[in-house]
Amino acid sequence: MEALIALSIGVLTACGVYLALRGRTFPVVLGLTFLSYAVNLFLFAMGRLAIGRPPVIRAAAVAELAYADPLPQALVLTAIVIGFAMTAFVIVLALKARAELGNDHVDGVD
Repeated sequence: MEALIALSIGVLTACGVYLALRGRTFPVVLGLTFLSYAVNLFLFAMGRLAIGRPPVIRAAAVAELAYADPLPQALVLTAIVIGFAMTAFVIVLALKARAELGNDHVDGVD
């Protein structure tokens, strides 16, 4: 399972870097989105996902590590919301730049 998650993170990162280096605006936005998904998956995987354990820490549970850490899940949820808002903003910005410049190249030159 760890190899599958590592492979998924690697593929998302590679696709994100490849698309972020393109000359058009939409592949750049898609590449940045893939990179944010890779970071979110990495943060979630590093949080030691525990199934069936309570997220509330009791005094007896501290010694046994019998609790689920809610911090990585909260960070990923917050990052998803912020990433969605930033993606929407960048798409609107790219559409406005295309309307004013007449092309969708990243550097603005045809």
